[in-house]
Amino acid sequence: MERVVVIADAGETRVLLSGEVDATLGAELSTACAAVLARDLPVVVDVRDVAFMDSTGVGFLARLASRTSRPPVVLLHPPPVVRFLITKTRIGGLLDVREEEDGAG
Repeated sequence: MERVVVIADAGETRVLLSGEVDATLGAELSTACAAVLARDLPVVVDVRDVAFMDSTGVGFLARLASRTSRPPVVLLHPPPVVRFLITKTRIGGLLDVREEEDGAG
């Protein structure tokens, strides 16, 4: 099962992250980041299925949030582990954190 999926449609670019988002996904996250930024559309990152995230995942979110020309990046359905990390690292202020799908794109 893929842990990093980029879904492109006419109105937004959606990234689905799942499982353990750690250093083993470094190359996939870099590729996804480049694909998302190249599209220049609003970005939604759905993290509902993330079981673990380390600094690699936080860095991915920070890169998206700081480099997109259409801020803010929407972070959708963050589980407690992700919410803890974005709070501790203070990148939550760069993201539009949402529990619900409505208005996410």
